Amino acid sequence: MAHSDHNAGSISHFVIPDTQVKPGVPVDHLRWIGQYILDIKPDKVIHLGDHWDMESLSSYDRGKKAMEGRRYTADVEAGNRGLKLLTAPLEKANWSKRKRGTEEYRPELHLLRGNHENRITRAIEDDARMEGALSFEHLESPGWEVHEFLDPLTLDGVVYAHYLYNPMTGRPYGGQSIDTRLKTVGHSFTMGHQQGLWYGLRPTIKGNHHGLVAGSCYLHEEDYLGPQTINYWRGVIVCHEVRDGTYDPMFVSLDYLCRRYEGVSLAEFMAGR
Repeated sequence: MAHSDHNAGSISHFVIPDTQVKPGVPVDHLRWIGQYILDIKPDKVIHLGDHWDMESLSSYDRGKKAMEGRRYTADVEAGNRGLKLLTAPLEKANWSKRKRGTEEYRPELHLLRGNHENRITRAIEDDARMEGALSFEHLESPGWEVHEFLDPLTLDGVVYAHYLYNPMTGRPYGGQSIDTRLKTVGHSFTMGHQQGLWYGLRPTIKGNHHGLVAGSCYLHEEDYLGPQTINYWRGVIVCHEVRDGTYDPMFVSLDYLCRRYEGVSLAEFMAGR
């Protein structure tokens, strides 16, 4: 049964943007996030996808020098270890509660598949011989309810998806202001996929619609973004008092989590690794 720090009857959502775990990148933030979940005890945790980066299956880098040394098994294992690190504080606390015979804290855990995980599907479609050798079954996510790529998940009036797309083209909404997206979508939504953070509120006669785009929750730099785009926001979002698609958002940066659990700024922590 999930518990919350908030008033009785209120619902809280804990949103984790794209984590993009791959071999060799720092993952300390996953431990911080897991501990923060345990500390504030949200009712529902939603990971927006692209947890497994799956760089070995990147169609963009195929045939390039960047592909040297990449291995499917290493990609899978890195993501599996990362997800275990995220849930370790919760599992440790519940193990202790079981020993004492006290009530465990079990929030709903929702894991959306993103386009990076979907690289497995694309690789099999490109070469049927890979069927069986590549499989979503290799992506270990015990305790999480997994949602298929682009299959919308509606929780308490908010629609979650790795990204929302134009039904006429199949391409993700992008390049639009958050206000335009809210008007186009027509209801409260939260999506990942795009680096940084965009949030908007649109009043309607039926209540407020909230639009949230957050696609970056990692410590490493993505080379393809270039040096002028490295300062985008990274963190998690806690949505308080979620009801009928409306809520009070709280934006929690990785810098805040680092200061909370390591006692130093994120810049200082990364410099000392």
